[in-house]
Amino acid sequence: MEWMIWIGALISLAGVGGLVWCIWLALQARRSGLDDAAMRERLQRVVVLNVAALGVSALGLMCVVMGILLG
Repeated sequence: MEWMIWIGALISLAGVGGLVWCIWLALQARRSGLDDAAMRERLQRVVVLNVAALGVSALGLMCVVMGILLG
């Protein structure tokens, strides 16, 4: 089950990359100087992406744990 560990690690790495991307988007929105309504709308999109990236990362970690337990 070594392949499952490596696939899970790659999925987790993609999720962490998504989290870094969300941080970058939030910082970019903060620096843009938008009014409150536009800032709220943009950050709501970032929150959705953040939750999705966190879910992908958790899924990858589950694959890693399953690979360790089955291997």
